[in-house]
Amino acid sequence: MSGTSHLIQLWHIPSTKLLLRSSNFSKGSYLVPAAEIYPTKIFCKKIQTTAYRIVNGSYVPVPQNKNQSNKEDIASTTLETVGAFQKLPMVMPSVDILYSALRKAKRVSPTKGIANIAKRERNRAAKQLDFLMKELAVPLRGYAENFPDKKQLHPYEQSLIQLTLGDGNYEQVLRRVDSLRKKVVSVGKEHASLCAKSLTKREAEERLGEGMKKLEDIFNHEGKAVDDLLNIAKTLRAMPVVDLETPTLCLVGAPNVGKSSLVRVLSTGKPEVCNYPFTTRGILMGHIAFNYRHFQVTDTPGLLNRHDDERNNLEKLTLAVLSHLPTAILYVHDLSGECGTSPSDQFFIYKEIRERFSDHLWIDVVSKCDLLQESPIIFNTEDVSADNPELARYQKMGPEGAIHVSVKNEAALNQLKGRVHELLVSQMSRIKSSESNEENKGVPT
Repeated sequence: MSGTSHLIQLWHIPSTKLLLRSSNFSKGSYLVPAAEIYPTKIFCKKIQTTAYRIVNGSYVPVPQNKNQSNKEDIASTTLETVGAFQKLPMVMPSVDILYSALRKAKRVSPTKGIANIAKRERNRAAKQLDFLMKELAVPLRGYAENFPDKKQLHPYEQSLIQLTLGDGNYEQVLRRVDSLRKKVVSVGKEHASLCAKSLTKREAEERLGEGMKKLEDIFNHEGKAVDDLLNIAKTLRAMPVVDLETPTLCLVGAPNVGKSSLVRVLSTGKPEVCNYPFTTRGILMGHIAFNYRHFQVTDTPGLLNRHDDERNNLEKLTLAVLSHLPTAILYVHDLSGECGTSPSDQFFIYKEIRERFSDHLWIDVVSKCDLLQESPIIFNTEDVSADNPELARYQKMGPEGAIHVSVKNEAALNQLKGRVHELLVSQMSRIKSSESNEENKGVPT
């Protein structure tokens, strides 16, 4: 029997049925099958996943089948989502990291079996310094690696970082933490090497003390970067989470027009309600349940009648929500004069926002209608022209089709809740349609 046919025959023989006739292969050792032979099936999955061709002496991968590559691209494509702030690692205070590392390092013993006192002491000193360096550097490396890159976050979360922490502060703190790690590693290795080269026990002890003191001083001096990162993590983790697949109603308007009061009426949210501007100092979340369907409600800081360059960070937060999240808008107007922003100024703010976000679903609400019925107060700014009928109508009734409500006497609140429900159902349809279109874009035709 030829060698090839013999190997083919062995392919079908279970390994437990093979008998080694001789252990000396140079003298013609061979395998002999036992009496019973059973065919064995062998299954292989993707033995070769990539084909290559030689170009200029180098292996170059050959493009795979178009349909297969398209499927893999679709599978690997991930939708942008929010919620990265809730996944931030827990950061220990710098003092806790330092004293925990010092305490553990001092308990490190020399390698067993070293009889020479000087050798044993320099071994212990080098091991303790190396251990201390790693105990300080490992947490810092974890922070630098596990805090997300701002550029890879959802645009909404990028805006939150910039407006809440200040432009560039997030990246700067992470760079400081990584710089501290590099310095700890460099100094730790340098002094551990000096300890290992010590000639006497006393010299090893002195160099150990110097190395530990140096690392402690560095961490005390530059450890504020870790504490700053701890505060950043606390701030970002406290940010409300917005589910992009859940319809969201965003309440917008000038400061103190009654947005927070309506959030309390419409949802589970409990924002602060006070009679002064910019009561809402962040994005506040609540939830609504209609017929076993859950929706989100956001209360946003008020907007003033000015250009974007002059807006404060609270106003920019509101614009970030409208720009980056799939929200429906409930715009609140206050014509009573109580909010501190005149109806004419509110009119110009409203026209700007309505034009900028015209693609959003929309409801207009005139709040505090009980005050309008009791003693209507109408403000006219100096630059209002008498031939502006749209502004004149707005000052008296608000925008066309607006719902006039009062939280105080509960006027038209049920009507508002019904309209909000209809709006959020429409918003849900929009979200599903958008997701379907995104999926269809990735499917090859």
